[in-house]
This record gives sequence, structure tokens and C-alpha cells, in this order.
Amino acid sequence: MTDSHLVYLALGSNLGDSAGHIREAIRKINELIGDVVRQSALLVSDPWGFESEHRFVNAVVACRTTLSPMRLLHATQGIEKEMGRTEKTVGRQYHDRIIDIDILLYDDLHIDYPGLKIPHPLMQQRDFVMIPLREVME
Repeated sequence: MTDSHLVYLALGSNLGDSAGHIREAIRKINELIGDVVRQSALLVSDPWGFESEHRFVNAVVACRTTLSPMRLLHATQGIEKEMGRTEKTVGRQYHDRIIDIDILLYDDLHIDYPGLKIPHPLMQQRDFVMIPLREVME
């Protein structure tokens, strides 16, 4: 049997049916990445790092996967694209988005590759990540 890894993913959306986008992303994670074993409540937050009139809906999931860290990154980016996400930033600035999926933790690994840093380097600064992360780690 292939080893499975415990990963924590943060999800955010602030366009359209944000709660529906989060639910759809979780369904796709379950289908394409691995079993979602815990899911936080949805949390509404103000935009972080940019101005917008649209508030975010955020969640964190714990998932069991057999994917390597890089394959996990490609899978989360594929889900974002499939759901209509075009780019992470515009001119190095955050912007409104249909869906955002960030890898927070992957087992107890520390990874520092171009384009992939685990643990997520900004998660401790973001209450909208840490509150739901604590909830799923209890």
C-alpha cells in the first residue's frame, strides 16, 4: 500500500457564491487529491493584503493524500484553474478570486522550493488561516 500523508489546505473565495465555491473545491480535493478527513467551519474575513469591497469566505481542510508535495501543488493549481482562477497575483498584488487553495502543512516536512514553501510562510500572520487550522487540528 502506498504511504499516505496528512496535509492541511487553506481555501478562500470572495467572488460570486463564495461558500459554494469552497464546497465545490472541497469536493474536488476529495476526488482528485485524497480523502478530506476534517473540515473547519466557514469563516468570513476581510481581504488581506489588498483592498476590495468583497469579503472572503475561508476554510481549512485536513486531507490524506499519496501525492508528493510538488504533485499536490500541481493538483491544487489544477483545481483553481478548473474553477476559473487565472492567476495568483496581478502585478505582484493580491486580487479578488473565485478560489484560492494554499498548502499549509504536509506531514512535518519543511520545504523551500521556488514556488513551494511548506509550512506556508505567511500562515501565522493570517487569522483567517490560523483560526480554522486550529479547529481542524484539535
